[in-house]
Amino acid sequence: MLLDIETPVAGLLGLAAAGLAGRARSSVVQVRGRGRGAGSGVAWRDGATVMTNFHVVAGVGEHLEVLSPDERRYAARLIAGNPQLDLALLAVEGGNLPVLPIGDSTRLRIGELVFAVGSPWGQRGVVTAGIVSGAGEIPAARGQRPASYIRSDVRLAPGNSGGPLLNARGEVVGINAMIFGGDLSVAIPSHVATAWAARLPSRPVFIGLGVQPAELPAALAASGQRTGLLVAQVAPGGPAEQAGLLVGDLLLALDGAPLPATEDLLAALGTRSPGDVARLELARGGTRTVVELTLAERPA
Repeated sequence: MLLDIETPVAGLLGLAAAGLAGRARSSVVQVRGRGRGAGSGVAWRDGATVMTNFHVVAGVGEHLEVLSPDERRYAARLIAGNPQLDLALLAVEGGNLPVLPIGDSTRLRIGELVFAVGSPWGQRGVVTAGIVSGAGEIPAARGQRPASYIRSDVRLAPGNSGGPLLNARGEVVGINAMIFGGDLSVAIPSHVATAWAARLPSRPVFIGLGVQPAELPAALAASGQRTGLLVAQVAPGGPAEQAGLLVGDLLLALDGAPLPATEDLLAALGTRSPGDVARLELARGGTRTVVELTLAERPA
């Protein structure tokens, strides 16, 4: 395209930003669960997966759907989640979403122009712009690694969480996570999301349990954990049945990781592969016990 040498730079920048936003919006979805809009997500990897925040899907359960910009609805399920990184990866059934290039977030510079795309207040495909104001690490609890972040002044609102942060080349450099200090926004860097996703097993696991959150009796809640997972269903012939689990058992932890909610069990299983042996701490009849079960491959 030939440009008049007198065309204002601001006008060119505006046209470039509009083109970038138009291309990016086709890759950004709204993530929904239980009939409500929860947040945003961006097509990842092969177009059949979506990256979002863990807090977007926490409390929603396994049954999710994503709504594409052209109003198509896809059933989705959680492949894996990481509460510490606030990342979750979803499998989209029949999805063939256009994928944006992933940029190198380690090369972001202070003052660099960035864009956020998401679904604030349920309005899909909203674009805001700002500049990078900082980067660093959020202090972590003892025994955990600190989480990296990108700080910018892009405008975010409820529903933006899980959507992409883009650089001026239209590359995903972060996953928008939250508003910090009123005016500044925080995103998980793309190099963190890419490294986490690369470590996930290629084959999801199956344990053969149906569970629901339940309050722990006072004697079991002494350690500070208030809820566990009540076993409501055991699949015949599955790993859980073979390990001797029963309906009514109360799951407390898996390999030492507490299980206060369904998403915590999914997150704990998300980094394991079929054939791995997991130690499941549970309560049965008020007595704590530990069982070992061999994880199987999720049926097709």
